[in-house]
Amino acid sequence: MLVSERIGQFFVEGDTGRDRLEYTEYGAGDSWVVLLHGQLMPRRMHAPLARRLAAEGLHVVTLDLLGHGRSDRPADPLAYSVTAFAEQVVALLDHLGAGQAVVGGTSLGANVALETAVIAPDRVRGLICEMPVLDNAVEAGILAFAPLLFAARFLPFTVNTVRRLTRPVPRGVVPFWAGIALDTLDQRADSLAAVVHGLFFGRIAPSSKERRRIGAPALVVGHPADPIHPAADAAMLAEELPRVTFVRARSILEWRTRPERLDRAAVAFALGCWRTSGRRRRTGS
Repeated sequence: MLVSERIGQFFVEGDTGRDRLEYTEYGAGDSWVVLLHGQLMPRRMHAPLARRLAAEGLHVVTLDLLGHGRSDRPADPLAYSVTAFAEQVVALLDHLGAGQAVVGGTSLGANVALETAVIAPDRVRGLICEMPVLDNAVEAGILAFAPLLFAARFLPFTVNTVRRLTRPVPRGVVPFWAGIALDTLDQRADSLAAVVHGLFFGRIAPSSKERRRIGAPALVVGHPADPIHPAADAAMLAEELPRVTFVRARSILEWRTRPERLDRAAVAFALGCWRTSGRRRRTGS
């Protein structure tokens, strides 16, 4: 089923000035879903899922958070934190005139979704959290992103050279996920350093106490054998949230390469959030 797609933009005011954010809308109606990307990745990573959800009658929006994709990329670390990203989600809902939305995301996007539920609980109809980054991911996160921060800060030519090499490659001639990888490599050294720095030294997720108070229903998806996003973090989150459906992915690539099962779970969950407010807790596999 074909769905309409529209690109939009809005502006947010912050300590660093006025910044432009870009988003894509899929479908129409009042049953809103907001999808958020992983760290350094573009919103386009969620285009397949957005189209699948929109084909079921949901009004889906994918957002490039500040410092990502086609949104502005200030070079100030103070512009970046999970709380600031959650405030951008609320600003998006205000811009769209959406009272509530199911807010979902992958990795960093999952953390931002949780933070949105903490700072604006009345705006969150439900949560979709794929591979959240919580207590068990600290060491792996440092190993993965500290070298990027070092290279961007002290060897900026390495990051900028990769950008010059990857940017000219036409995204339409490569496989979808290869294009997403190229978009992820399209970084400026100054803004890359600022994003990683801001997230390293800022708030990365709500505390366990705050997570236990989240009242919105949640779909949590955990991945086995994922060193950056330990399955233990997803399992812990599923134990903390009072209204949760927990699904174990079969591999870290399942939702990317064979998405049908997890797409069905996301569709059923999002539709259910808009059809009922009843409490539930179950585990899927």
